Amino acid sequence: MNALVSQIILTSTRAPEFIDLTERVKGIVGESSVREGLVCVFSKHTTAAIKINENEPLLLTDMEAFLKRIAPEDQYYAHNDFSIRTVNMNEDECPNGHSHISHLTLSTSETIPLINGELQLGQYQSIFMIELDHARDREILVTIMSA
Repeated sequence: MNALVSQIILTSTRAPEFIDLTERVKGIVGESSVREGLVCVFSKHTTAAIKINENEPLLLTDMEAFLKRIAPEDQYYAHNDFSIRTVNMNEDECPNGHSHISHLTLSTSETIPLINGELQLGQYQSIFMIELDHARDREILVTIMSA
């Protein structure tokens, strides 16, 4: 099995935010010579997820509201208590415990079959990067594995 890896760099504008990557992933697949295999879309971040779902505006609004309900930003998270936290601290650290908690319900990657050079997505399926933290640059890897 051979693999080709491409990178998508994007900038989110808010959180939560659903950014549709479908056409970008299709473009990467189209530029490859791979006809049969698997395509893995992977987020290199613990506060940005990859999910397949429907790109329908009202549904996206519902999903954003759901994420806000399951991990409200204004709750106490020990991860956000910089008076006690000592691990994985950066100079520009921001309180984002809610983002990590939201990610528990999502995933870091999705794998899509590739048949005859076409992603095998269903009629209403789109590939999303979901920003859970705040507006920032993100790196997504697209790995095409040939059969």
